[in-house]
Amino acid sequence: MPNNLESYRALALQVTCHAVNQASDRHEARVMMQNSTNRLGQQIAASIAFIGFDCRLIVLPEYFLTGFPMGDTLAGWAEKACVEMAGAEYEALGKIAQKHKIFLAGNAYEVDPNFPGLYFQTCFVLDPSGSIILRYRRLNSLFAPTPHDVWDKYLDCYGLEGVFPVAKTDIGNLAALASEEILYPEVARCLAMRGAEIFLHSTSEVYNKNLTPKDAAKITRAVENLAYVVSANTAGIANIAIPIASADGGSKIIDHRGIVIAQTDTGESMAAFAEIDLAALRRDRRRPGLNNLLSRQRFELYAESYRQLHFYPANTMLEKEVDRKHFLQTQQATIERLAKLGII
Repeated sequence: MPNNLESYRALALQVTCHAVNQASDRHEARVMMQNSTNRLGQQIAASIAFIGFDCRLIVLPEYFLTGFPMGDTLAGWAEKACVEMAGAEYEALGKIAQKHKIFLAGNAYEVDPNFPGLYFQTCFVLDPSGSIILRYRRLNSLFAPTPHDVWDKYLDCYGLEGVFPVAKTDIGNLAALASEEILYPEVARCLAMRGAEIFLHSTSEVYNKNLTPKDAAKITRAVENLAYVVSANTAGIANIAIPIASADGGSKIIDHRGIVIAQTDTGESMAAFAEIDLAALRRDRRRPGLNNLLSRQRFELYAESYRQLHFYPANTMLEKEVDRKHFLQTQQATIERLAKLGII
């Protein structure tokens, strides 16, 4: 494989998520997940044959193997639907990446032996050898544990670079954003500060032909960080009570100028593919001028405000067992505290 490719093609692969919520036990869920992986292997092979063998990066939608928990307890979902950090699911996906010599990015619910009883929503990247080279845990979630909820211990285990990982590869500096985190500019910014050039955005969201808040945010994250955004949405979620097409369509690739260079409509599709021109991105990042927003950042202006103010609290799940009511209760308490301070 040549080093430091100047350009190649990337694909935001829009596929249906076959949820495991109705599985009776862990074994049945694992069979369903394996079926999804087998189906993906066929779709990826066919997509590459159509696009061309310079397709080096494929991004999959959010929780594409399992769907999301609906009514499950934290422990119940961890047992039924969460993958292990070196589990069979990653091994099977790694074989797909290895077979096709691609970087394969996706998102799954994952357990971590350092945090028994919890799980994290994890974005991952597999390289052409089949190895995981990036593991990013979602930092902002209303109904699932995050590293911020066990912040002190998480930093002890993984450090700040493990919170905001960037993989420096032959196809560019890769970083991941999970779903609605595209709405949080600080996450993308912290990754860009560490050199991220391509944001891999696994999502499952409502699609609208009008501009949605998330689509506006995708363009904004690209422009303000001079970075590509490869955003893969689900083609619906099957096997749950919510109508299947509620989160279906609009996968896209946005270049570092904020221009949508590829997108697809609804349904399973490999139409959202485009060239990633790394050489052009790097030229623009090193060119002085008004449009080079990344080089014009004055972080010292904002650092003290972040230091002084505390909104959603850290470590709320560090030393106690909680149920799902904890998340809304914590948010409500935060709203009330900020209201008393006159902030909201």
